[in-house]
Amino acid sequence: MIRIKAGVPRGATPRTHAREPVRAVPPPGRRGGRLRLGFARVLRGAGPRPGLTRRLRRRGREAGLGPGGPSHGSERPPLRRALTLGLPTAWGALAISYRMVCPLAQQDGLGARIATSAVFFAVGTGLVVHVRGALLRELRQIRKVAGAAQSVLLRPLPPRIDGLGLAATQLSADRGATVGGDLYEVIATEHGVRVVMGDVRGHGLGAIGTVAAVLGSFREAAHDEPELGGVLRRLDRALARHLRERARGEHPSSGLDTDHPVAEDFVTVLLLEIHPDGEVYALNCGHPWPYLLGTGRVAPLASADPLPPLGPFPLPAALLAEACGQLLPGEGLFLHTDGAEDARDSRGRFFPLLPALAEAVHERPVMPEAVLRAVLAGLLRHTGGRPVDDVALLVLHNDRRRVPLHQGHGVSRHLPYGR
Repeated sequence: MIRIKAGVPRGATPRTHAREPVRAVPPPGRRGGRLRLGFARVLRGAGPRPGLTRRLRRRGREAGLGPGGPSHGSERPPLRRALTLGLPTAWGALAISYRMVCPLAQQDGLGARIATSAVFFAVGTGLVVHVRGALLRELRQIRKVAGAAQSVLLRPLPPRIDGLGLAATQLSADRGATVGGDLYEVIATEHGVRVVMGDVRGHGLGAIGTVAAVLGSFREAAHDEPELGGVLRRLDRALARHLRERARGEHPSSGLDTDHPVAEDFVTVLLLEIHPDGEVYALNCGHPWPYLLGTGRVAPLASADPLPPLGPFPLPAALLAEACGQLLPGEGLFLHTDGAEDARDSRGRFFPLLPALAEAVHERPVMPEAVLRAVLAGLLRHTGGRPVDDVALLVLHNDRRRVPLHQGHGVSRHLPYGR
């Protein structure tokens, strides 16, 4: 083992002269061994040997251990960045050269002044166009990155999950954003297809952190918890942790107390569980009940009073999912946030959601995409294309077909479509 005597830093208490072991390094004859040995001396405080600094830098670049090496090749400015800086410099140099060298620019006649003004106008126009193009490229890149991040948070739903057709959309109150304070997710689990629809207090980009906390917890709990009540408790705990961390980050010395603004935040949540036979169970915490859709028929799925929203109030000791009947083949469910019902036009009138749904399924089968387009188009017309609150819409359709059992049995069973 190679031993190196550590130097004494300036101002430190002298230590014994015992040599301290360091990590074994390759012998100096091996490529890179002397380099690593020199780095070890520097780290131990002894400093490199005289004349070694230049060799260390050169070999570091060759081995990719320092600036300019292979590991830092991606940090070199690309050609586009060089052009971004070079073209404005060239335009400026051209204008200065014309002013200082060209004889026409030295004259005081009207024609000379017009020519000089034209040259500088062309240079200025070129600079403006160049800067505008660079800004547009940066904006496109930023939008691309933001779109990728938003799609990970509120990922697009597939057209079908476990025999259920799906269609969903969301409108954010913040211009340019596709994610706001509303959330939804549909997951096929061994306990059935589980659905969450929620609405965070507030709207726009400020509510994304709470949306991420609730959705992340649901995506895990939906698979782990055998009962729907267990999923709701996991969401409640995740929200409480998020609010505590948020309050601690905003006011490290205050914590989360009842007078803190973060303590007043809440989330309305609707949980659904759809079994393979079409039986629907629900837990509702302050969220609007979904509508049951049939051919020419729209009705609320349930009429029971919901629980309080998550956040300000503790959950009851017993959480029993409410049985909401059976979703038959060909029927659908329309889930929404209160931004759809509370949307107003310029005269202050609320959006007629129930008549819009009735019109969407009037004398025609329930098709998720068609229902979603009809309701969304009516909502945008009603609000003039600019809703003041986040809106989330989700349509589920039972695409499973009813297959009769052998003759002599008076019941039927549901199988997923295409199985």
